[in-house]
Amino acid sequence: VALGVFAAALCLGSSVLHPAGVAPACLLVPVRTKKRFSVPEWARELTPEQKEKRLKSLRNIFPDEHVERSFYLACTADIMDPYVPPEGDARLSSLSKDGLKQKMEKLRQTATSQLALRKVKDHVPDFSTKTFPEKAQEIFIEAHNCLTNFNKQKLHSLVTERCYPEMVRGNRYKTIRWSFVESLEPPRVVHVRCDSIVNRGNLYGQVTVRMHTRQTLAIYDRFGRLMYGGEQVPKDVLEYVVFERYLVNPYGTWRMHGKIVPEWAPPKDPVVKTVMIPGPTLDPSQDQEPWGEEGQNVCGGSGLDMAVPFQ
Repeated sequence: VALGVFAAALCLGSSVLHPAGVAPACLLVPVRTKKRFSVPEWARELTPEQKEKRLKSLRNIFPDEHVERSFYLACTADIMDPYVPPEGDARLSSLSKDGLKQKMEKLRQTATSQLALRKVKDHVPDFSTKTFPEKAQEIFIEAHNCLTNFNKQKLHSLVTERCYPEMVRGNRYKTIRWSFVESLEPPRVVHVRCDSIVNRGNLYGQVTVRMHTRQTLAIYDRFGRLMYGGEQVPKDVLEYVVFERYLVNPYGTWRMHGKIVPEWAPPKDPVVKTVMIPGPTLDPSQDQEPWGEEGQNVCGGSGLDMAVPFQ
């Protein structure tokens, strides 16, 4: 009886937990589906930006064929819009036709100089037309002293690369004696120009200063013979000296750039040259007259070549 009850209980429990006709919950039925392939990363379609980025990373890096080399322009090659000194140093009467023409030309140059002066002051705030002439005269005197003493290193810092060869050309075997005596008139600024080279930001400023001074100049050749001027006689000199500065460089300085020689200026004194006057030609086959104690020929001829100055 007990076994029958236990068997009936087992049958009843199995029927409640697993009713007939219902599939078990953990039953797995294998079903065959379509096989899917994953596209690799390198084969996927890329956007144009990604393609360009990948090609740039894979390309070989070669040096650029067009190599850009930087260069430095320390000065200009010429004087920008050179100042034209009025004939007679502007002493013509304004009532005459030529005098009125001078006044109009001076007014035009003054207006252009004012526009250039503004550009110069934008880069050099402490620039002033009242104090600059004295500084320019000091540079002028110091540069000429360096020329006479052959101080090339200091001369390069006082004059531009354009002015340097003009000052030293032809002076290798000469002796120069130059001195500044006095200033007859205070120096003053008569012309200001500002222009750019290569691009608009590369600015150079040029200032023309009028100097009326008294100087002495003597030039000797390599044998010590006087060629030009004299050390004892001072001369009055009227000069228009141009000074230049590279405005973009904050550490730049004003340097002498050149001189303007007016067309109405008097011509310079000719150079004193020494020439040789040959003596008489002597025939070695003939007997010569006897010489005196001082080397003079008895017949009156010297028989020697003479070197005399020729002007």
